[in-house]
Amino acid sequence: MSGTTTAAAPSGRRTPGAGANRWVVLVVLCVSLLLVAVDATVLHVAVPAVTEDLRPGGIELLWIVDIYPLVCASLLILFGTLGDRVGRRRVLLLGYGLFGVASAVAALADTPQILIAARALLGVGGAMIMPATLSILRQVFPDRRERALAIGVWSAVAAVGAACGPLLGGFLLEHFWWGSVFLINIPLMLVSLPVGRLLLPESTGGYDGPWDVAGALMAAGGLFGLVLGVKRLGGGEAPLGATTLVSLAVGGGLLVAFVRRQRRRRHPLVDLTMFTRPAFSTSVGCIVLAMLALVGLELIAAQYLQLVLGLSPLETGLRLLPLTVAAMAAGLAGSRMLQRFGPRTMVATGFGLTAFAVAALTGMGADDNAPLLLTGFVLLGFGLETTLFGAYESMLSEAPQAQAGGAAAIGETSYQLGAGIGIALLGSVMNAAYAPGLSSVRGVPAADSAAASHSLGEAYEVASRLGGGRGEALRAAARDSFVHGLHVTLLVSAGLLLVGALAALRLPRVMDCGAPAACERVGVPAERPSPAPFP
Repeated sequence: MSGTTTAAAPSGRRTPGAGANRWVVLVVLCVSLLLVAVDATVLHVAVPAVTEDLRPGGIELLWIVDIYPLVCASLLILFGTLGDRVGRRRVLLLGYGLFGVASAVAALADTPQILIAARALLGVGGAMIMPATLSILRQVFPDRRERALAIGVWSAVAAVGAACGPLLGGFLLEHFWWGSVFLINIPLMLVSLPVGRLLLPESTGGYDGPWDVAGALMAAGGLFGLVLGVKRLGGGEAPLGATTLVSLAVGGGLLVAFVRRQRRRRHPLVDLTMFTRPAFSTSVGCIVLAMLALVGLELIAAQYLQLVLGLSPLETGLRLLPLTVAAMAAGLAGSRMLQRFGPRTMVATGFGLTAFAVAALTGMGADDNAPLLLTGFVLLGFGLETTLFGAYESMLSEAPQAQAGGAAAIGETSYQLGAGIGIALLGSVMNAAYAPGLSSVRGVPAADSAAASHSLGEAYEVASRLGGGRGEALRAAARDSFVHGLHVTLLVSAGLLLVGALAALRLPRVMDCGAPAACERVGVPAERPSPAPFP
């Protein structure tokens, strides 16, 4: 996947994006990322409102939140490699259009099923956008020091999107209905389409071989089936249930067949030999673990702030703001930290700091503890962004420029797959720890206890219907069970983060920055000449 950039036409007609400054290109790519990042978090504060209006079941609610990263993760390889063939800018612009249409459908959804379908279409659009932004960034910034700075800006924008999502969602929920949280995508899309068409350079992978359509579908089906099985387990399905076993078996079988097919083909869809490089495979694993811990915790934290502490959606967004502000700071400082400390120390320290923050947050209870939340969220945001920055930069730099598209697709697949599995896994842990506390509440019928055990929102609805002393007892039991489940989930997440810290020890100790002068300044041995600057 050698990223070849289309040159300006020799005639009077100008090729779109030809001659655009690489920093201007970075701005356009960051707007693309902002579009996806906002949508990934904007729904978190709207979950209680969606639950009250559409009344989805526990499994449907998980699907509403999880279908977006699941579909996106399943299709990243398909659209990432398609962009290498037909043009990354072209796929990116198509993603903008689909994202806008799907946002309108989601905003007007009147049933859980329609909302799930719309979120799935948003996942398709996100799968078109995300690998294109990273592969174009890798192409226009061949110098590692400049690329590290660009990735820092790129990741800081992701944090801005994560911050804007809850804030915008909270503001809109204060004044409009929950569907308005999806309408904010449409103005961004209307701006991104013409600007991207005008300024972004077109680039392809320069492949002569055919695009492996069957392999792309196998990868998509395998990822979808695997995470579907995990989701069913998370929803309380029996581990030996037919649907769960079939999903896991089919998903795993398709992925194994996909790997074998890629090894046999002369022109593979994804060059799997990249995984033989310890730095590349370790970086991918670190991205999965970091996202696995982050996304599930953000969703649970939003529910804790609203349903346990009784904060409004806007107040919830403001409480989560320190997390994303700290992530922005880590992204902007990431390039300097990477050159100073190296990938191994940076990523391992980020994991360790995040694990400490998560463990400290187990001090949260039924009463508000604002100083603890502020400290924990700041450490959590800074630590996780430090981890993700070091892992992404190491992964992209380890992959040859000729395989930038494949590396971008793998990295974004890891990101989205970690997010999807994180919601399913941590949601399963949360449900397993929450439900037993509602099995025998004094004076509450068994049917009502069973309904309340699905989620805290449903428990509050049942308590309101019962009223009186029974309702208050159920409400108190549900709140205490949710806090207990939150503590268990935090401890599991801290354990996963410590595993990530140990895995990060396989990363290179120092950053090979290329230029001898720069290497001497940061104590890195110069092993290769600096790449030629991008024209």
